[in-house]
Amino acid sequence: MKLAIISGGSKGLGKAITEKYASEGYQVVEFSRSAPLPHSVKIDFSSPENMLPVLDTHLTRLAEQEWEELVVISNAASLDPIGPTSKKNSLAVLANININYTSAILFMSEIIKHFQEKPYHKIIASISSGAALKSYAGWSLYCSAKAGLDSYVRTVAVEQEYEPHPVIMLNIDPGVMDTDMQALIRSSHQDDFPMVDYFIHRKNSGELRSPEQVAGGVYKIVQAEHKSGERVAVSSVLSP
Repeated sequence: MKLAIISGGSKGLGKAITEKYASEGYQVVEFSRSAPLPHSVKIDFSSPENMLPVLDTHLTRLAEQEWEELVVISNAASLDPIGPTSKKNSLAVLANININYTSAILFMSEIIKHFQEKPYHKIIASISSGAALKSYAGWSLYCSAKAGLDSYVRTVAVEQEYEPHPVIMLNIDPGVMDTDMQALIRSSHQDDFPMVDYFIHRKNSGELRSPEQVAGGVYKIVQAEHKSGERVAVSSVLSP
């Protein structure tokens, strides 16, 4: 049996990814705050101190079993609050940093800790964004976290070169898709997000892929051979 561990798989792209891997015969374990699925585990990425004991318990149990392959998709993320951090509630800013950066690193790190010595094929893919490479007014938290995670993944890939049973690390850029996150963007006030009209135009002009299309692209990328630490765009494996 092959194992797929996915964070933020309760809706949108994450849910489509969990469904894709389940349809391909993987045993799927999904970690999210709402935990709506039979294979879900309730966990709050905004609170690392509460997340870690739950994560450790479940990863310890999973690591005790024998698997043919391990695929991990680090997907949990939040755009809220959109706007300059100086104008937002400080606790909301901290929760965003925890979800998008701190807990994402801890999630990947804990998986490596629990599965490092396993000899089977292991791959961790972090869902990145164009925001990792480009700055958007109002997205300072999201852009910073995605850029930081890209760097984390590249650096861990170098560290894994020294391990006898390395974990392959990838950054995957999903491109734009029609999810609740995009709906939040389009509902933003222009004072918080000056480019809101552009994103409304992208929706109205049909430029957004469905989560299911993107999930299929993520699956193709993970199944293919890539150099550890590489950043791969879903658009490179899907038809225009």
